[in-house]
Amino acid sequence: MPKTGIHPEWYPEAKVYCNGEVVMTIGSTKPEINVDVWSGNHPFFTGTQKIIDTEGRVERFMRKYSKKDGGKSSKSKKSKDKK
Repeated sequence: MPKTGIHPEWYPEAKVYCNGEVVMTIGSTKPEINVDVWSGNHPFFTGTQKIIDTEGRVERFMRKYSKKDGGKSSKSKKSKDKK
């Protein structure tokens, strides 16, 4: 038997919202839960790939690790020129 007064209130029919729509009901300690991604719109479960670019990180990664000059990066070429 759980102690009284120390446990949070349990909501057996808590609603999960994604983009303003109810996507499922679950048991939770909160009556409503707002989520950005759930199994109905996650790329792994839907089979679609979507790159979510925040603050240009994808472009920065592609510039840093893109293959140039036959597989050598621009940094290695500059270091050879200095010697």
